[in-house]
Amino acid sequence: MSGRVSFICNDVAVVVDVAADESLLSVLRERLGILSPKDGCAPQGQCGCCTVLVDGSARVACVTPALRVAGRAITTLEGLEPERRDHLASAFVASGGSQCGFCTPGIVMRAAALLTNGPPAQAALDRALAAHLCRCTGWQTIYEAIEGVGTAARPERDFDVASARAALEGGVAQRVASDVPLGAGSFSDDCAPRNALVAVPASSDTGAGSEAAAGLRWVLAPSLHEARTRAAKVQGRRTTIDERPPLPLPEEPRGGVRLATSWVEPAYLEPDASWCEPGGEPASPLANGGAFGGKEASPVPEAARELANRHGRAVRVVFAREDVVRLGPKRPPIAASAVCNGSNVTVRGVVAGDASAFLTPIDWPYALSVDEHWTSTEVPGPPTASHLRAVGLAERAVLVEGALHEAGVERHALLRDDRAGAVLLDTCVAGWGGAVAGARVNIANDTGAVTGIEARVAAGDPLDDVVLRSYAIGASHMALGWLLTEALAVAPDGEVRDLTIRSFGIVRAKDTPPITVTILDEPGPPLPRSSDAVFAAVASALWNALARNGGRPDSFPARGTRAARALRR
Repeated sequence: MSGRVSFICNDVAVVVDVAADESLLSVLRERLGILSPKDGCAPQGQCGCCTVLVDGSARVACVTPALRVAGRAITTLEGLEPERRDHLASAFVASGGSQCGFCTPGIVMRAAALLTNGPPAQAALDRALAAHLCRCTGWQTIYEAIEGVGTAARPERDFDVASARAALEGGVAQRVASDVPLGAGSFSDDCAPRNALVAVPASSDTGAGSEAAAGLRWVLAPSLHEARTRAAKVQGRRTTIDERPPLPLPEEPRGGVRLATSWVEPAYLEPDASWCEPGGEPASPLANGGAFGGKEASPVPEAARELANRHGRAVRVVFAREDVVRLGPKRPPIAASAVCNGSNVTVRGVVAGDASAFLTPIDWPYALSVDEHWTSTEVPGPPTASHLRAVGLAERAVLVEGALHEAGVERHALLRDDRAGAVLLDTCVAGWGGAVAGARVNIANDTGAVTGIEARVAAGDPLDDVVLRSYAIGASHMALGWLLTEALAVAPDGEVRDLTIRSFGIVRAKDTPPITVTILDEPGPPLPRSSDAVFAAVASALWNALARNGGRPDSFPARGTRAARALRR
């Protein structure tokens, strides 16, 4: 049953006819055209991207029934006092607390409520950020942004140069500007005409009445709410089955290391979306950021093109969070071993699915011979991709560094040049783009908890230290989760069972250890994908640190370690 609801939105009285089960987020975005609240997981209420103020208190709009806000005051970013909004945006840009800018509108709104009575206590800030997820930044720069709101004037920066560094890291165009933390990143679904026909993936129960395009079946309707209703969209859920590496561990090599990894979700916050006019070019789902490679083969642009041409009108194609998890590519699980014998490392491994990145040569920073042999095998499970962040680089670096550690090799004696020596901490990794990174992970002897991460990176001309540091921190945070907490539960038949965004195991804001990044200012051109090298270096350093503090785990995520338990308490 539908109803009529009246409320105040950004100081303007509005009256809207809504469906009985329609959310406040749907009303704001689809009915009123207010696009700063983002749909990252609706209606799971777990990512915080759609946070708005209801009578001054922060609320997640995707789980707030529209009929419940009758007579109340709703404030979005568009309705904040301009000076307050500008101070918040400036702080996020200055710290690097916003990269793609999809999650930050919700975080900014939470910060606006939190800062009403002055600077928050640490515990209050931790509680506030517990309602949010950010995949890009690794949290530290978000803390710095909120704690730095209203401080002294920021040094001038060239945002074009900063954008160039962001594009080098993400592999696609990414804009750095004062409006990006406010959600103005020109995301595809924000730019789609609201009168377009909406297409969403059909569920297994809605084959009748659906249409085929780009290899999938789609349900079309005049509105997003109606399309998802017709498609019988399944609410995201968390399974009770355990995650497990799909490939068996190899025999334990004498004096070496072995490793099996699980399915891992890239967990970019902006779901795949595109739109297209008949005869036109579809909008890219990568409007402001690379999604860690997770959208490079997304079917949504081609589906938008096919459906627009078929129906003779604009078509908007939108994934829900559950669609991203079911259909999007995952990090390929591996099972492998490595042994160091003097100046030679032998690596033998199997990859579930796409193994192409494991066959790409690595320019190792050490004067040693790495003899690798990788094979691919098919196992039931979601699709995999080699173009995700540091795939093939991190896994191989972890194995080689682990083998060096087990053999007691002194790394300084193996370094090929002074540049690698300048970044070497406990590990050193050369990325495919020419950047080099080193890392050290500190673990408390008494608790086993990770107490700090250090990273050094040489990426040619840094262009913009704020952006490069933010990417390095984000990569360190992702490496921490990959080893200790992140995995998807996949049933023996290959069905992904973990569909809620919180079930991915992303390390929470309050549990993220301090991350220190040192950037070398090098001569020469700026080098791409330095954050891939940081990811691999931090992962390698962490695995070796675990070996020194309680024993080396032979599977990722190593949820049974004290370090992992400290993050998941």
